[in-house]
Amino acid sequence: MLRSICLLTLLGLFSSAYGEDLPVVWRITEGISAPESIYFDADTGCLFLSQIREGGGKAKDGDGGISKLSVDGKMVDENWVTGLNAPKGLRSHGGTLWVSDIDQLVSVDIATGKITRRLDVPDAVFLNDVACGTDGSVYVSDMAAGKIIRFKDEKLSVFAEGPELQNPNGLLVHDGGLLLGGWGTEFNPADFSTKETGQLLRLDLKTKKVTVVTPERIGHIDGIEIDGEGGYVVSDWPNGKVMHVNSNGEATTLLSLPKGTADIAVLLPQGILLLPEMLENRLTAYQLDLK
Repeated sequence: MLRSICLLTLLGLFSSAYGEDLPVVWRITEGISAPESIYFDADTGCLFLSQIREGGGKAKDGDGGISKLSVDGKMVDENWVTGLNAPKGLRSHGGTLWVSDIDQLVSVDIATGKITRRLDVPDAVFLNDVACGTDGSVYVSDMAAGKIIRFKDEKLSVFAEGPELQNPNGLLVHDGGLLLGGWGTEFNPADFSTKETGQLLRLDLKTKKVTVVTPERIGHIDGIEIDGEGGYVVSDWPNGKVMHVNSNGEATTLLSLPKGTADIAVLLPQGILLLPEMLENRLTAYQLDLK
């Protein structure tokens, strides 16, 4: 355990080397392998972490899984869910945890940790983040295909698609809209490069109208969370950044780290940022101060 959760005072000695601009609360490395998405389930008070592990984000190798942790960074069950391939986005609704897995949308019963269904998504290329609506609808981004898929009333369908979505990665349902983390324009599936980087967007769930949240192109947006102050915290995977977007759509950098800053969570009102660093094989909790 001493190897897996480093003391705050010790971590402070290495902050400048890592380019960390926020205080570290805790960090865990033991049992962490290519972590992609961290999610706080309010009903259970637990953290769930999707782990791709050895095979990479496209590999159908059965090596991926979901770990269960406490909010103070202790591993509760490293192998809470096994038998996934390259699990990514996580979100829960009504006692079910939903996870994307390359070309499947998978549901897990939170009470038992058992997989209850694996839904094959037609024509899926690279499923990524997951979001849940208040009505139980489940949304999943297909970044490579430039689509948003919806699972509602036991049916999968294309909810939105087109270049205006900017090959969406991160998703978040908030205040009647679906926030989209644009990866960028003219996506190249061979290396995930784009002609231009992405913007934070909002898709109205009723009209499907897309509006821009950040006028500037701020990066390849992965995770999206609200900040509790009318703005958002977002991550940029290729550039190793975590940014704050204020209520005016202006972005400032909170953290500059190595490549691989993945799908984040923010614990409110504590103001704790949880950040999986996929290529560093670690999960870190940072103290936010956005006021």
